[in-house]
Amino acid sequence: MLTIHVEQDGSAHFTTISEAVLAVPYDCPAEIRIGAGVYREKLVCEKKDITLIGAGADRTRLVWGDGGKVPHPDGRIYHTFRSYTAFFSGEKLRVQDMTIENDAGPGAKVGQAVAAYVDSSRAEFYNVRLLGNQDTLFCAPLPEKEREKDGFLGPRWLSDRKMTVQYYRNCEIAGDIDFIYGGGDALFEQCTIRTVNNGLSRSYVTAPSGAAEGLGFVFWDCDFVSDNCPAGTVFLGRPWRPTGRTAVLDSRLGAHISPEGFSPWHDRTDSELAGFAEAGNTGAGAGARGAWVQQLDQKQEAELLARARSLCRPE
Repeated sequence: MLTIHVEQDGSAHFTTISEAVLAVPYDCPAEIRIGAGVYREKLVCEKKDITLIGAGADRTRLVWGDGGKVPHPDGRIYHTFRSYTAFFSGEKLRVQDMTIENDAGPGAKVGQAVAAYVDSSRAEFYNVRLLGNQDTLFCAPLPEKEREKDGFLGPRWLSDRKMTVQYYRNCEIAGDIDFIYGGGDALFEQCTIRTVNNGLSRSYVTAPSGAAEGLGFVFWDCDFVSDNCPAGTVFLGRPWRPTGRTAVLDSRLGAHISPEGFSPWHDRTDSELAGFAEAGNTGAGAGARGAWVQQLDQKQEAELLARARSLCRPE
């Protein structure tokens, strides 16, 4: 295992995260230890087996500020998938004890603004804050087809789609519109899911796009909180593609969560294809949902959670 240190004061191997990542041979397992500071970088990290460890989520911050509506040097706008602060790919990724943030601003002003684009085959995040507004965390892969011209412009646009498996524990993820989205399979355990209040009449936590037979997004023992969003204005999810799946289990839901729980995608009429489920949730935002939201019994919940842990938790 190769160990590399990053310190902004010049006392270590490198002063930027990007330089440290570029120094690592693709096939060499590496651990990059990042000192305290605000690292204003747009990071591309594509290695076979790499770990990034900060000095704490409140002390090590990776920040950039591109937005989907912002002009790009090529004459177009950035669009969603070029707006990332950090793009991760390769085979195995672990990120720990740091913040990754896109500070471009609210989507109404700058468009989608991705903090972390996670395309690694297997990814683990521990004690990480992922901060943004619209489209904060993208769990790859992309859907097969875009709905608008240049909609997928950016990393992996022309690649064959490959599934990813992702695990998040004790993380904070913040945003307002579709801020956890994509076609990957992901388990979120004991995380804080925070909806930012940008004065919107409706907000959405997840926008899954995976296949009907996939796991989708599973949240267990999480806290769904908000920055004083009005009661009932935030939905747990909506299907970015018709067969997207999200399950929220044994979590605490604030009053900002809509009584309906989940929402169709705009005016589409195929919402019954989505796999939205809940079990054991408490708090002001919990309660009975519409018929298209499955209420799991204890056996169904245990089976789903066991499947999610078997697939997503590291060995």
